Amino acid sequence: MITVGTRVYALGAIALGVVGLVWGDFALVWQPVPPGVPERTLLAYLFAGAMALAGVGLNWRRTAASGAAGLCVLFALVVVLLHAPLILAHPQVFGAWSSVAEQLALLCGGLVAYGLVSSARLPLRIGQLAFGCCAVIFGLAHFFYLPDTADFVPAWLPPSQTFWAEFTGVAHIAAGLAILTGLQARLAAVLLTIMFALFGALIHAPLLIGDPHSHMNWVMNAMNLALTGAAWVVADSLAARTLH
Repeated sequence: MITVGTRVYALGAIALGVVGLVWGDFALVWQPVPPGVPERTLLAYLFAGAMALAGVGLNWRRTAASGAAGLCVLFALVVVLLHAPLILAHPQVFGAWSSVAEQLALLCGGLVAYGLVSSARLPLRIGQLAFGCCAVIFGLAHFFYLPDTADFVPAWLPPSQTFWAEFTGVAHIAAGLAILTGLQARLAAVLLTIMFALFGALIHAPLLIGDPHSHMNWVMNAMNLALTGAAWVVADSLAARTLH
């Protein structure tokens, strides 16, 4: 079945693709393709076009499984070719782990979406568990880079920027552990989806409104939308499992 979360996830993939096509580039730090790669611009257009096409395909019943599989392949390429080498080169740098977790979470969204539209249980379950691990890493990153995380929090939000950086870090870890253990897993995934959506409304959207000509701002908003969709897909899949 094509759930609402699946469509939001697909919309995030389409947004990433469209941004790539408009700028003729990869998604900056999220897709760190070295500048010296031969035919880099052509590859960026091809990758972005494939991302948008797979996202569109995920919205139609006849092509949904192919679209989800295509997104899995694309995000897997980003994980394996662009981020995994950074971990091998700098395993002591937590930022390398959190970066790969972000792309892996998008891959998990594709796996779970594929499981939902094709009734394949194995990729669905693998996607759920791996997404839980990613959420834990996201939470730990908040504490490893607490000052940087706090800077993203709107200064007007009481009681303090540091409080919300720590609170959301704990929330990520708690949600990840809930998904991994199955204890209130669906509630955790729903709350995580809401938190990602709030990040978009309170942090990323205002940056885009303030500077709509920034490639970085467009990429951040598209990436957050895709992550929101991935969390939503996981929540949908947990609801479906509960019903069965």
